[in-house]
Amino acid sequence: MPEYTIIYFNVRGRCEAMRMLMADQGSEWKEEIVTSDIWQKGDLKRDAVFGQLPGFKDGDLTIYQSNAILRHLARNHCLYGKNPREATLIDMVNDGVEDLRLKYIRMIYQNYENGKADYIKTLPTEFGYFEHLLASNNEGKGFIVGDQISFADYNLVDILRNHIVLAPDCLSGFPLLDAYVKRVSSRPKIEVFLNSDAHKNRPINGNGKQ
Repeated sequence: MPEYTIIYFNVRGRCEAMRMLMADQGSEWKEEIVTSDIWQKGDLKRDAVFGQLPGFKDGDLTIYQSNAILRHLARNHCLYGKNPREATLIDMVNDGVEDLRLKYIRMIYQNYENGKADYIKTLPTEFGYFEHLLASNNEGKGFIVGDQISFADYNLVDILRNHIVLAPDCLSGFPLLDAYVKRVSSRPKIEVFLNSDAHKNRPINGNGKQ
């Protein structure tokens, strides 16, 4: 039986970083796909702790909030650094990823046609923060914090991959980030997942924009 269950719409959205993490760690999971009709009925929304998806089941534990889910998986799979200092830095990076993701989501869902060009112009500043962080950790040759992969790496690579779809040349001025995305994406189990129909056939966002 699958170890975990994702409860979410049929999109990559906020769950693809979780899927990459679980695939890389060799975990099994199943998907409970929520359709628009199911969501509009209101029962699932009422049961969700904050009225939002995704939801996530680990045995008899059901969790909401995507970053809480990522942290839960990180604790389960030793993906939270080697010590409290690294855990704090990982949290810091993940909060930075969340800031970027929120900006991306607002543009995608609220201002795609009129705001895409201006949004892309802001990306050098946004990406510069992460390029600097990579450069300060083993000269950018490994992970975003420490010498082992963490949940923040999966989350960061996922949002950067979304931006590569949005603006294919967006990492051209960031050699460390560019190499980092390629390096993490080519980890054997992640590569298999990214090449799977399950990943490729799942839209990035719920409104079809990308």
